[in-house]
Amino acid sequence: MKTCVAIRHVAFEDLGSFQAPLEAAGYSIRYHEAGLDDFALLDEAATDLLVVLGGPIGAYEDDSYPFLSPELRLIEARLRAGRPVIGICLGAQLMARALGARVYPNGGVKEIGWSPLDLTAAGRASPLGMLAGIPVLHWHGDTFDLPDGATLLASTAITRNQAFSWGKAALGLQFHVEATGSGLERWFIGHAAEIGGVPELSVPGLRAETARCAAGLEAAAPRMLGACLSDMM
Repeated sequence: MKTCVAIRHVAFEDLGSFQAPLEAAGYSIRYHEAGLDDFALLDEAATDLLVVLGGPIGAYEDDSYPFLSPELRLIEARLRAGRPVIGICLGAQLMARALGARVYPNGGVKEIGWSPLDLTAAGRASPLGMLAGIPVLHWHGDTFDLPDGATLLASTAITRNQAFSWGKAALGLQFHVEATGSGLERWFIGHAAEIGGVPELSVPGLRAETARCAAGLEAAAPRMLGACLSDMM
């Protein structure tokens, strides 16, 4: 059986709509809980797929979150070895940092809500082309420089570097392609303080957006994932 390790930084940000298609494709899934589980016990070569999930911390906050240093070493070793890695939000930022790029606050702007991506020509030709015109979930306040050797796949008006590939087996996604409508109810609780800190946001407003947009993403995301895995493997 193939294996997938998902690094989880906060309990309610999980694989979402990726879980079922991974299991259907024959993957045994194990979560590695950042901050609780020891990264020294993770062998970068011992799993077929590594998924680095999101979370509310900064990819540069090593002093507050010492586990980031061994996590970055693991990600870098896997990237340099050409083994499949998918990073989502914080996960994409950690991939960028592991590849030597800078991660930093996005000009004091929080990009939270649903909107489609502006795909580059490379993005349209990649599995991300399956997301063309489909609103995806954005939930971040940081961004990153594009790593050397990476290919930009998508942007938005607020955030230039929304998705990149690096070689054949690495995909970094600043947005949340894995989000589900039901799962976001946990986010609305867990991120209540962040939502309350942005005047134009509200839980009812985000819930209404989610009701309009989530089904389309939930249908497209597993197809995109399947195509990504075919390319990576």
